[in-house]
Amino acid sequence: MSGTPPATRIRFWRYAQALAAPVLLWALVAFFLREPVNNWLEGDDSYDRSSLEEWLDESRGFRETLPEMAAGYAQRREELRRLKPPVAPKTPDPALDQWERAMEVVAVKREEIHEHLRSLGIPPTKMYSGQLPLFPIIYRIEVTFDDGQDEPIVWDSELPYQPSQVQELRHPLPSAPASVHLFYQLHAYNKRQRDEQEHKQRLQQLSILALVATILVGTWIVLLRRRERQRVLAQQQVDLAERKLLEEGRRHEETERKLLEQRFATQAAEQNTLELKSQLYAGIGIMAGSYAHNIKNLLVRPNDLLRRCLEADGLSSNQEGMLHEVQETLGTVTERLQQILRTVRRDPNRSDRVVLDLNGVLRDLERTWHDLARDRYKLEVALDLEESVPMWIEGDYSHLQQAVENLLFNARDATFEMRNHLRDAARRDETLDSPGRRQALIAAAAWKGRVVLRTRREGDHVVLEVQDNGAGMTEEVRRHCVETHFTTKRDNAIYEGHSTGMGLGLSFVVAILEHHHAKLEIESERLKGATLRARFPAAQDGERPA
Repeated sequence: MSGTPPATRIRFWRYAQALAAPVLLWALVAFFLREPVNNWLEGDDSYDRSSLEEWLDESRGFRETLPEMAAGYAQRREELRRLKPPVAPKTPDPALDQWERAMEVVAVKREEIHEHLRSLGIPPTKMYSGQLPLFPIIYRIEVTFDDGQDEPIVWDSELPYQPSQVQELRHPLPSAPASVHLFYQLHAYNKRQRDEQEHKQRLQQLSILALVATILVGTWIVLLRRRERQRVLAQQQVDLAERKLLEEGRRHEETERKLLEQRFATQAAEQNTLELKSQLYAGIGIMAGSYAHNIKNLLVRPNDLLRRCLEADGLSSNQEGMLHEVQETLGTVTERLQQILRTVRRDPNRSDRVVLDLNGVLRDLERTWHDLARDRYKLEVALDLEESVPMWIEGDYSHLQQAVENLLFNARDATFEMRNHLRDAARRDETLDSPGRRQALIAAAAWKGRVVLRTRREGDHVVLEVQDNGAGMTEEVRRHCVETHFTTKRDNAIYEGHSTGMGLGLSFVVAILEHHHAKLEIESERLKGATLRARFPAAQDGERPA
């Protein structure tokens, strides 16, 4: 099997090991059943042969049995062989007499054996009915000696017989160097035929038994092959499962690699965001510094002229009061400018966070914006504050004030857009006549925007909402409006001449809220206004000021 593949050799040895058990069992059964099966096949022949052998060994025609007579004959013949036949002398010789007497004894012994055989050949019904109840017919009896140096002693009944009708028995005589060859017939011819028929039937039954055993062994082999096939299939399934596990492991590793790459990409994006925020803060600082420098330069001359006017004589009380009001306004503008500069130039990471009341921050803003928004922007600023509980949060007053003001600026711009939309709609409405169009234009010009600053408590959070009735946003604008440098105002003629359109307002608000652990939520639809919502963690009881 050196040329066969290893898998074939392994399969061959598996089959051989599996077949070893049934083959060994079959061999053991055949070994232990060989004698009963042989007796069963031969039927009564074994009993008949045993009876005949016992009859040959035990019957006594004279004083001795046939084995004893054969042993005695062999002994006398051996003694005669040891005596050398002397040459016949002219005078009487004792040695010759002894040899002749030995010859006579051997002849007598041989004749006794022949007579014994003849007496056995006489029908047993007459002479040995007590010893041999089988009633055989004896045709021929031969006694042969093992050394083959003497002629067999034969008795022949001279009865005619056919070889197919005669049974033969070769029986070694016990304690004698001789064997008996017996030709006999125990039963009638038809009885022998029936025995032969029964023997054939038993052979057929034995063949059927062997066939059944072969079928059982074949079934065993089929089951064995099926079990081997199932084992091979199971092994293939195990191999397939192992391959799948390996593939899953590789996919898992690939997924982990992609997640790691995504994590690195996220970290890079966060780094870029931080850089953009830093650029934002730097841009705001540069812009604020530039504005502050220009405003200060512009305020120097008005303050000097105002001082000279107040020092001049001949002013009426009304004129002096108006000049003092202008001086106070310029002082307020200067103070406000310094506060804005401190706010935008300070990094939110280094903010001065204290526990403060959000309602108080909004009240201060409302007082600052109320008259300015009404007179200049045609905008109503209203408060809807929950007064049942204080809205304590931890934050930086300047940063929060600037963030809310940015939201107010966005609301102001949205109301500008809404008023302009109403004017354009009135102009484009072809269903109106001239008086109707004029009335619609007057109504559009008189339309006022409204901004509501609202607070409420939701569990462990304080909620701030800035709601306006402006032009609102589309879904696309709402998704991108908090991105740095994203704006819809840069090319809009409404804002020409205003310090708007840089795309920094809402991104600055988001940065401020992140450092206050808050997030900005935006709800808006086009021409249906907008609601900007921020949720601040409420300050704990122990953190509230006394």
